[in-house]
Amino acid sequence: MATVSFHDATRVYPGADRPAVDKFNLEIGDGEFMVLVGPSGCGKSTTLRMLAGLEDVNSGSIFIGDRDVTTLPPKDRDIAMVFQNYALYPHMSVADNMGFALKMAGVPKAERDQRVNEAAKLLGLEEFLARKPKALSGGQRQRVAMGRAIVRKPQVFLMDEPLSNLDAKLRVSTRTQIAALQARLGVTTVYVTHDQVEAMTMGDRIAVMKDGLLQQVDTPLTLYDAPVNLFVAGFIGSPAMNLMPAKIVDGGAQIGDYTVPVSRDVLAKATGEDTVVIGIRPENFAVSTTGISVDVAVVEELGADGYLYGTITGSGDDAITAQQIVAHISARTAPQRGTTIRLNAADPAGVHVFSEKTGLRIS
Repeated sequence: MATVSFHDATRVYPGADRPAVDKFNLEIGDGEFMVLVGPSGCGKSTTLRMLAGLEDVNSGSIFIGDRDVTTLPPKDRDIAMVFQNYALYPHMSVADNMGFALKMAGVPKAERDQRVNEAAKLLGLEEFLARKPKALSGGQRQRVAMGRAIVRKPQVFLMDEPLSNLDAKLRVSTRTQIAALQARLGVTTVYVTHDQVEAMTMGDRIAVMKDGLLQQVDTPLTLYDAPVNLFVAGFIGSPAMNLMPAKIVDGGAQIGDYTVPVSRDVLAKATGEDTVVIGIRPENFAVSTTGISVDVAVVEELGADGYLYGTITGSGDDAITAQQIVAHISARTAPQRGTTIRLNAADPAGVHVFSEKTGLRIS
C-alpha cells in the first residue's frame, strides 16, 4: 500500500491549444478510495493514464509512496488497472486470465494457483474458473478483471469507468461490491467515472474536474453541502441543485415576485454586481403560502415521494428561455399539472449564494 501524489502534473497533447490536464495537484492517502469525476473531456481519464504511465507527463511530477514514478514505465510502477472493456483474453480460462500477469512475472505455479483461488473466493468466481470469458455475463467478466488486478497485490488500483458496460441494475449492485472489496483489501484506489451517483456512493473523497482543472476535492457530503462554485453545485447531486439568477434588493435576492432572505454580509461579497445566483437543492423546497411562484409542468410520482418540474412564473415565454425548477415532494399530496404554486426553502441554511461574475460560492 502507498500514498499517491500529483505535483503540478500537466499533459498537453500534440497540436492541442490547451492542456488536457493543467497543473493537477492531489494527495491521495494510503488505503484511500479516491474518485475522479467530471463530464466527458474533463481530463479525468488522462489523469489516471498519467498515473499508470500510459500518458507522458509534460511537466510536474507524480509520486507513488516516496518514489518519483513520473518517467517510469508502467511495469515498474507497481499498479494494477481495471479497464472499461475488461480486456480479457478470449482463448484463456478465467483462472488463466487472472493468473497471466503472475505467470509473466515468473511466479511459481503453486503460488499462482493459491493467489487465483483466494481472489476467486473473494469475488465469488470459484465455480467459473474453468470457463472462457464468452460464457460469462458482463458483471462476471468485470469481476474477473478485478480478480486479475487483485492477484498481483499492487500498491495502487486504477479503475477507468469499469461499470460503464453494465446495465443499470447490475451497476448498482456491483458498485457496492467494489466499495466493500476495496475497504476489505485496504489498497489505495483511484477510480474514474462520469457518473456522480457512483462517485457519491463509492468514494472516501471525490475530486471534481472540469476542462483539465481540479475544481474541488472533499468528502461526498461536503461537496454536496458546500460546493465551492457553480459547476460543482450543478454537477454533484441528482436531480441537480436549482441555480436561479436573482436581483440584489433590500433584504435579500429577488426571484420573480419573491425576495429570498440573504444576509447583508453575504450580499456585500458580490462587489459591483447587481445579481447573484441562488442555489437550492430539490429536497430543500417545500410547498408554502409564500415563496417562489412556480407553474407546474410535470409531476413524477415515484411511490412514497416524487419530483415536481416546473418553471418560475413569468421567467420566459417558452420552454427554452423559462427558468426551470425541480422540487422533491410527497407523491401523496402532489399538486396538479398546470397549476401555480409557491415553493420556499424549508431550511434557510440550505440556501446557497454564488457570485454571478466569478461563479464562486459566497455564502
